[in-house]
Order: sequence, then C-alpha cells, then structure tokens
Amino acid sequence: MNDEINHDLFLLERLKKGDVTCFEVLYSKYSGRLYNFVLNLSKGDCYLAEEIVQNVFVKIWEIHPHIRTEGSFNSFLFTVGRNMFLNVVKSRVQESLYHDYLIENEIVLDNSVEKEVEFKMLEEQINKLIDQLPPARRNVYILSKVKHLSNKEIAALLDISENTVESQLNKATHFIRQQLTPYCEVVVFALLVFYAS
Repeated sequence: MNDEINHDLFLLERLKKGDVTCFEVLYSKYSGRLYNFVLNLSKGDCYLAEEIVQNVFVKIWEIHPHIRTEGSFNSFLFTVGRNMFLNVVKSRVQESLYHDYLIENEIVLDNSVEKEVEFKMLEEQINKLIDQLPPARRNVYILSKVKHLSNKEIAALLDISENTVESQLNKATHFIRQQLTPYCEVVVFALLVFYAS
C-alpha cells in the first residue's frame, strides 16, 4: 500500500509539471476503478459512468498545475467523481419536477419558445428549492425520485428506519411542491399575458 501511495505521489509531482505520460499512467490505473464506482452509484448506467470518467480526467488535466500531492489520489478522484454524479442527479431531479408539474397541471407544450421560457424560469427556482432541503432529506428525496429506490432499499442503504425515510420523503415533497406551485402559477400567468398581447 505504501509503495502504491509513494508511486502515486511521484506521478502527481510529475503531473503538476505537465507530464502527459504520468497523466496517462494515472488514467490507466484509475479509470476502471472510477468507472465501477460510478456504475455502482448509478445503478448500472454505463453511459453515465463513461461520461463521468472522461469528465473527471479532463478536469484533472485542467487543474494539474494546482493538483494536491498530499493525501490519497484515489480519494480525491472518487470525491470528484461523486460530486459530478450528484450534479447529474440534481439536474435529473429538476427535469422530473418540471415533468410532474406539466402533468399535474395538464399543460401541453410543444417544442416552442413557451416550453423553453417556462423551463428556464422553473429551473432556477427548482435549483434553489433542492439546495434548501436539509442534507439528509435531500439525499432521501434524490434516492427515491431520481434513482427510484424503494423506501426499504433507501432505509437499508442509509441505515435508517423505513418510517424515517417516509417522513423525510413526505416533508421534502411537500416543501418542493408547496414552494413550486405558486411560482409556477405566476410563470404560467405571465406566459398567458405575454402571448395574449
């Protein structure tokens, strides 16, 4: 293990100086591990896993002059990969909420300017609402609504009771819908006024 850490430190020192060969060695060594990690997080989404692996290593190359050489490169790599995965999940939550809103309000929009304008306005608000959820509640909400895990699976994954999962999920859903609905009504009203004029 110490030999591996020391070898990584050597590679990272060379990478800081722009050594492409060392970058390729790190890619060869860690890309498969990162792929499997993201594949597990995403419940088998191989396309997403491939995309995140590529994006993580692009980011590493972009920041290579400033990369930290202390600590575990493996941990750093997985943290960056996890954060990128969570950003994708967050984006999917936004799309899911928008889709649910359209269905619940029986709004039919084609691929026109109405859809684009409304989505852009809602996207910003949904972003803020997700960020406002307490971390534990946000995690439960994402696991349920985006990853489509059952309450039992979430309880096992997070080591909490199913009642806690249900309670957190209900509170998160209630908060988002409560905050989103008045905002959406204003957006729809504004669109109606705009297109009636």
